Amino acid sequence: MSNRIKYLIGVDGGGSGTRVAIACCEGIELARGSSGPSGLINGAEIAWESIMCAIESAFLSINEVMPELSDMAIGLGLAGVHNKQWATSFTEKNPGFALMHLETDAFTTLLGAHQGHPGAIIAIGTGSVGEALQEDGSRIEVGGWGFPCSDEASGAWLGLRGVNHAQQVLDGRVDGSAFSDEVIKHCGGGRDAMFRWLALANQGSYAQIAPLVVAHASNGKNLVVDRIMQEAGQEIVKIVLALDKTNRLPIALCGGLAKSFERFLPVSLLTRLVPPNGDSVGGALLLIKKAKEGSCVKSVE
Repeated sequence: MSNRIKYLIGVDGGGSGTRVAIACCEGIELARGSSGPSGLINGAEIAWESIMCAIESAFLSINEVMPELSDMAIGLGLAGVHNKQWATSFTEKNPGFALMHLETDAFTTLLGAHQGHPGAIIAIGTGSVGEALQEDGSRIEVGGWGFPCSDEASGAWLGLRGVNHAQQVLDGRVDGSAFSDEVIKHCGGGRDAMFRWLALANQGSYAQIAPLVVAHASNGKNLVVDRIMQEAGQEIVKIVLALDKTNRLPIALCGGLAKSFERFLPVSLLTRLVPPNGDSVGGALLLIKKAKEGSCVKSVE
């Protein structure tokens, strides 16, 4: 079957969108495409619909007709894979790809960042998670339990704390500031509006507050915001210590918020940070390339 494979497909899918890369069978990337969310929380059907749409857009971008699915192998890093029922349902609905390998989006981020070599990542976006690939090929994952009980230092985590501060300002428990004014405005502009916003808010809603936290932390003039960012930095340190007790692995901070935390991290950690060599889509391509070649990937410990 693998001899017929003409294209490799790499997929990074989450709650906000899907990104896809297509490559020739040797792994050389040819094009990329994107579409709507494919996190498994939305169901297998919606996930596959978004993935197929993104693949079609990638082939369209290079004026290629989409080939038969049996000519393609697909590697996927999707949010929600930890839910075994969701993952099984998704796998069972494979529309016909010749070869398929499903993993967490955290692991494909790790593969992309270190190109399959030992190392650790902390992915910080709407949610957060840490994962390490050790020298013996074993894996460790930290965090990723989901919002609101986990996802420390994530956009949603920052936003939740920003909204809580704004509530205390509205109550008169603490003094307000330009930061709290912006959060209150974002949530509708007053106490009643805040209650309406809270009734509809989800992880993504809270993550939309994160840019306000980061913006006000950049000028160093708001002690409340600085405390939130310092606490986030401490959570990142705890994740790193759990991932690599040997203090030897290179660490990449990944995701849209990663750069925002660097000045809130200790020098001992900053000296170990390396820029990611690739992203989760590239990691998904590497995943399926290894699967096609018969390389094995060890399970998370």
